[in-house]
Order: sequence, then structure tokens, then C-alpha cells
Amino acid sequence: QVQLVESGGGLVRAGDSLRLSCAASGRTFSGYTMGWFRQAPGKEREFVASISRSGGSTYYADSVKGRFTISRDNAKNTVFLQMNSLKPEDTAAYYCAASWTFLASTARSYEYWGQGTRVTVSS
Repeated sequence: QVQLVESGGGLVRAGDSLRLSCAASGRTFSGYTMGWFRQAPGKEREFVASISRSGGSTYYADSVKGRFTISRDNAKNTVFLQMNSLKPEDTAAYYCAASWTFLASTARSYEYWGQGTRVTVSS
């Protein structure tokens, strides 16, 4: 079992940056691919980024490539999402999740989910 708690969301202006964190409990954090998803009001949950167990491989949705960076610190059981050049269309609830599947990019591949943190980007 893995419990995930996100933090770092907030209200920012277009062009600003935010860094989301996701703290995991459990001794097997380093055994999971970690991912970030987001869900805007009235829309389906969509993949944002994932990172391999070691952190050596990452995968991004085209919509965030070049602006967002996913990273992890296995010693601290934490995964991060650095979001730069934010746009109003990035407004959503952001969720971190854990998967046994290498660099998974579909929600159904993730076994554990956090409760989400809200990001609002004003124009």
C-alpha cells in the first residue's frame, strides 16, 4: 500500500511557475513509476507526466513538454512537478499516482492515487 499526499497548488498568473510535491508513505516508493495527472472541471482526467523508478526516464504529454519537469527523490519518498510558463489552460486539479508499469501514461495503469491539489492560472 502507498498513501500519496499532494501539495503546492495555488492561484497564479499566466507565465508564473509552481512546484507541486507528492509525499508518499510506505517502504516501496522506489519500486513504483510515479505519475502526475490533471482534471479540469467538466473534463476527463488526463496524463501529464511520469517518471521511472530510478528517475532516469521521464515521459510527458505534448501539452506540457518543455514547460513541466517531473522529478523524484527516493530518499525522501517524494515526487515533484515543476511547472513553468503556466497557461490558463493548465488550470485543473493535479493528482499524483503510483504504478507498477514502466512510465505508464494511462490512468487505469495506476494503482494508487492522491487526493489532488488545485492549480488555478489566471490570464
